[in-house]
Amino acid sequence: MLQELLDHLADGHGWDTALSAPLDEKTIAAATQPLSDAGWKHTVDGRWIRWTSPAADAGFQFDAFAAQHSNQTLATWTVWAGPNPDHPTWALTASPHTPSSLLADLAENLAHATGTRRRQTTSREHRTSLDTAPSVIPAVPASPAAGRTH
Repeated sequence: MLQELLDHLADGHGWDTALSAPLDEKTIAAATQPLSDAGWKHTVDGRWIRWTSPAADAGFQFDAFAAQHSNQTLATWTVWAGPNPDHPTWALTASPHTPSSLLADLAENLAHATGTRRRQTTSREHRTSLDTAPSVIPAVPASPAAGRTH
């Protein structure tokens, strides 16, 4: 998720939400289309629309109230992963001015990443890791490599 965010910010393209423009249904649908395509369920709970992964371990949330009050510091978008949105392992929040293309990229990345997770059990704790992540960080030797001189 972080890499996707950094790549999009470095790209510099896609800043499609004008600072004074309110969010509309088209923008919200574009931002969340990858979640719908991946089979995520959405629910409406008062001012919130939430998309939750099939395993209920990640989600995307849109706050309609916050979107209408863009001059306040309320989070319009919340992306989370973990046990539930109230107690996430991590969360990312965004303003109503966040480009829908960035949100769609994050949604696609999250939808695909949650499908590749697997559980690993150790004697002390339960951890979730991505299949693409190394299980152990390689050690870096503290001494100079053989054959090198100072």
